[in-house]
Amino acid sequence: MDNMDTLSTLGFAMGSAWLSGLNLYAAVLTMGLLQRFHLVELPGSLGRLDQWWIIGLAGFMYAAEFVADKVPVVDSAWDAIHTFIRIPAGAVLAASAFAHFDPGVRIAALLIGGGVALSSHGAKAATRLAANTSPEPFSNMALSLFEDVIAFGSTVLMAFHPVVILLVVMIFLLLAIWFVPKIFRALRNQFRRMAHVH
Repeated sequence: MDNMDTLSTLGFAMGSAWLSGLNLYAAVLTMGLLQRFHLVELPGSLGRLDQWWIIGLAGFMYAAEFVADKVPVVDSAWDAIHTFIRIPAGAVLAASAFAHFDPGVRIAALLIGGGVALSSHGAKAATRLAANTSPEPFSNMALSLFEDVIAFGSTVLMAFHPVVILLVVMIFLLLAIWFVPKIFRALRNQFRRMAHVH
């Protein structure tokens, strides 16, 4: 396997882990359909996402998330529950991309993929929590629709340009390191103000 193939596999691994933290079901649904209709060839054992029962399950769960994600407070509860789903799934997807590599490489992909999924899930959950402090529901809905577009669009981008999505993930990780602490500080200050009011 040449360096370009390895880099592409790395793009799929980190891209799918990152997308898992953002919208796992949209990513799996899109990857499964692209593989099913032979539009792309996913690396490692990611190709198994093309089975109809996986596509159907991902589509059903995406529909449930689409509704839950548009309702303030419900979306944060959904995110809290999905902490235990998105992060392990991101780790598994990353390792699956490297299914034909040495076991050590697969373990490294599993660990790094879990960390990448945690970063995107954490950024999403923190942003939603901040949006829920606003009394009107429209910013929440707009944010959710924007995330859906990013999830589907980025999965398609990853499928055809995995090296580009690798760069996107690296930029996101740098931004997340800078941005997420600021969101948490703003939320902490907001909750303190609310506590003083009551």
